[in-house]
Parts: sequence; C-alpha cells; structure tokens
Amino acid sequence: MTKLIAIINVIAWAGFWAFGYIALTSNNLTANQLTVAALLAFAGLVMGVLAYMKLVRASEASGYAKRSNQLDAEARNRAQEQWGK
Repeated sequence: MTKLIAIINVIAWAGFWAFGYIALTSNNLTANQLTVAALLAFAGLVMGVLAYMKLVRASEASGYAKRSNQLDAEARNRAQEQWGK
C-alpha cells in the first residue's frame, strides 16, 4: 500500500510542477485553459501534501522513521496545568 501512495505522491507533485509551470509561464492560454491548468496544479499540490503526510505516518508506524516529539495527552495536560504558574 505504501508503494502505491508513493507512486501517487510522485505523480501528484509532477502534476503540480508541470501544470503550475504552464499556468504561470504560458502567454497564449485562454481564460478557461488557464483556469484548468491552475486547478490541476492546485489538485496536484493537495494530493502531493496528503500523500506525503500519509507516507510519513506510515513510516513512523512501521519503525522505519523516528517518531516525532509530540506529547501524549497526559503530558500535554500536565504541561498546560503548569504553564503560567
């Protein structure tokens, strides 16, 4: 499953860069073509970010990557109670 998400990630970022480049640099586009290119670039950006975040979570869960330094609920509540004292 992670290989499929990695492939989606690569395709999404490629679409973002390709259509973003077209939307920014083309001089001969109609308004509709420019809108479609911008929407496809935005869709590539959103899908790329979501796929990347899913890959990060999967790699942390599998032990391949080190977990982030986020506090669990108890430690966060303790810190909130002590904050400002």
